[in-house]
Amino acid sequence: QLQLVESGGGLVQAGGSLRLSCAASGPTFTDYAIAWFRQAPGKEREFVAAISRGEGSFYADFVEGRFTISRDNIKNTGYLQMNSLKPGDTAVYYCAADRGPWTGLPRSTADFGSWGQGTQVTVSS
Repeated sequence: QLQLVESGGGLVQAGGSLRLSCAASGPTFTDYAIAWFRQAPGKEREFVAAISRGEGSFYADFVEGRFTISRDNIKNTGYLQMNSLKPGDTAVYYCAADRGPWTGLPRSTADFGSWGQGTQVTVSS
């Protein structure tokens, strides 16, 4: 498994932006898909975005074009650029990674074996 360390969370006003980072250590980072999940108080952890080793990406419907997932294979780091943030985006955001394989698009927490510690994102109105 990869070891994942997240950073970049914080407090922003509605309409603002944040960039979350997920620094990975371990072998063959390029063989792993990277994903972001989030969890608000009292709710289950939900899928946000994922990016494959070939840098194809997909997003949850609630993203609505506001977020961009990316990766830097030289720095062994994944990113989530979040723009036009809403109060409903307030949650703890987690980075995850796995090599697969999957029968479909990986959108479940069970699809990923490596997890970061989470970073708090708070959006004020």
